[in-house]
Amino acid sequence: MRETPGDLDALQALLDASLTRSTAHLRSIITAERTLTARQLTRVLDGMCTLALSTVTAKGEPRISGVDGHFLWGRWYFGTARDAAKARHIAARPAVSVAHMRGEDLGVFTHGTAEVLNPLDGEPDAQWPEVLAYLKGTYGDDAFAWDREVVYYRLRPHWMSVFAPDAGKLLPASRP
Repeated sequence: MRETPGDLDALQALLDASLTRSTAHLRSIITAERTLTARQLTRVLDGMCTLALSTVTAKGEPRISGVDGHFLWGRWYFGTARDAAKARHIAARPAVSVAHMRGEDLGVFTHGTAEVLNPLDGEPDAQWPEVLAYLKGTYGDDAFAWDREVVYYRLRPHWMSVFAPDAGKLLPASRP
């Protein structure tokens, strides 16, 4: 777990505020008994998680595609090829949504703003070296031309909800 106590507090506040601002319909589905705390969520989202990423074209048409997602420090991180359509969409319209689902056992839904970590031109984000070290540890040092071939993003969330009807299925019994 990479999250600091401050990261966990911020994530829990986001989860609580998002549910409070949600419709009655969603609150009837995601209840205290059918969700996860911030601490539980960071344990469940360990390693690479496939995300459905939603962007919008210049004509306002929605597009969805898959990306490797990594939940670090209470936020999603994901990347794509610099010449991918989704990279162009995000550059022009950085508001995105992601969903990570595991059958009927888990649904994590997030809306926010994608922030470039490693721009082709300009200074990288201050967190990029730490994220890059994590990614190289996951994919290998030579998996990509990290600064030329791929662009990585941090999703700064403004809304996030978690549906988990049975936390026991997701959390190992031996760990709190």
